[in-house]
Amino acid sequence: MSTPTTYSIGELAREFDITTRSIRFYEDQGLLTPSRQGQTRLYTNKDRVRLKLILRGKRLGFSLAETKNLFDLYDMENSSVRQLHTVLELIDDKKLSLRQQLEDIKVLLVELGNLEERCRDELAELQHAPAPSTVIQEKL
Repeated sequence: MSTPTTYSIGELAREFDITTRSIRFYEDQGLLTPSRQGQTRLYTNKDRVRLKLILRGKRLGFSLAETKNLFDLYDMENSSVRQLHTVLELIDDKKLSLRQQLEDIKVLLVELGNLEERCRDELAELQHAPAPSTVIQEKL
């Protein structure tokens, strides 16, 4: 029987290119549960996989609470059916939110384009108009 593989906090931090402080934060949030040997935290392969999932979830826009909910579902049930349904619901919500953000961005880009055009037109008019002192001298 082989000894289970464990990782130090520094090893995980280097592997995933994050700070040890981030890992401790995820631990404080209940997402990781390392064992302790004195003051040393020992992370299992389960913790390593969870850390990978936490970081992937962050990239996809999932909150830590949503990720924790998925971990809790996985821990409570032998089947991953409920967990997969929950993930699909989260994906639908994220896609809907991203589509709305995309529409908002498109509207903002049009508005910024219009404002830019007006500013450039006004700037061009001002640069081609005679200076106020020239207009006064011409009138004299």
